[in-house]
This record gives sequence, structure tokens and C-alpha cells, in this order.
Amino acid sequence: MNKAETLKEIIEQRKSIFPKDYTDAEISQELIDEILNSATFAPNHKRTKPWRFKVFRGEEKLKLASEMQAIYKATQPEQLFLEKKYNDIGFKINKADAVISIVVNFSGMVPEWEEIAATSMAVQNMYLTCTANEIGCYWSSPKIVDYLKESLTIEENQKCLGLFYMGKLN
Repeated sequence: MNKAETLKEIIEQRKSIFPKDYTDAEISQELIDEILNSATFAPNHKRTKPWRFKVFRGEEKLKLASEMQAIYKATQPEQLFLEKKYNDIGFKINKADAVISIVVNFSGMVPEWEEIAATSMAVQNMYLTCTANEIGCYWSSPKIVDYLKESLTIEENQKCLGLFYMGKLN
């Protein structure tokens, strides 16, 4: 198979695969590094490299799950609070082997939409690398991420665009 055929196959196979379908197997640190490295090859105007990623695994991932559940509980009016949604937040994070925060850094050198687009292309590279390595993944952008400024150490010129969940497949 030539490069074009291989690329076409990977693009066609790329899809969101949710944590309920992940196994408990670990993704190697080398593969996570490869996935993140592929993100850095996304085109970006004036080479601003606006993407910022933080990997949550192990204890940090457990803290993220607890924090997001607490945020959901604190921000939902009592009559709209759903126990199932609360539990799903923790389940998804805990079922994933790794969760990566997707943050865009606005440089002020180019329009913000260009830096959001570049960050999105970086995530697409991550999706394609996951697909090529048979790693399930999906990008989630719940409203809760707007409240994660402190735990993600988000600066004034940055915005969290969501979380990227990853897990091994059968």
C-alpha cells in the first residue's frame, strides 16, 4: 500500500470512540508522546504554535474527575441536577487511560479564529495518530471546562476548548 492509500484509509477510519469502549490496558508513554508530537506538525500562521496540552493520568486524572463532578454539582440548579450525568463525568474520565486538556493560547499576532483553527488541526493530527495506532479517542467540550482555569493553569490569553480522551481498544 502506498502512502496515499494508507493516509486515505486512516482518514476514513478516524472516528470518535468513547470511554465505554476502552479497555483497562495502558497506553505507553512513548505512544502518548508520539500522539502529542504529531499535534505539533499542524499548520499555524506566523508559527505561533497556539496549542497547549496537559496530560492527566493516574492520580491527576482522579483529581480531574472529582473536580469536574464538583463543578457540575455546584453549577447546576438543584432541579436540573442529574445523578446520571454526575456519575458519567467520573466514569468517562476514569475509564480513559489518559485525558488531555486542549487549550488555545491567543498570541495577539493573528486573528483568534486562526489560532483556534490551528489548535483544532493539531487535535486532528492526534486523532489520526490514535487511529493509526488503534487507540480510541474523542474530543469532548462540556461547558464545565470553562471552570477549570486554575487546575489547568490557564492564563488570561488562553481558553480551554475541551478534553481529549484516549484509551486502548480490544
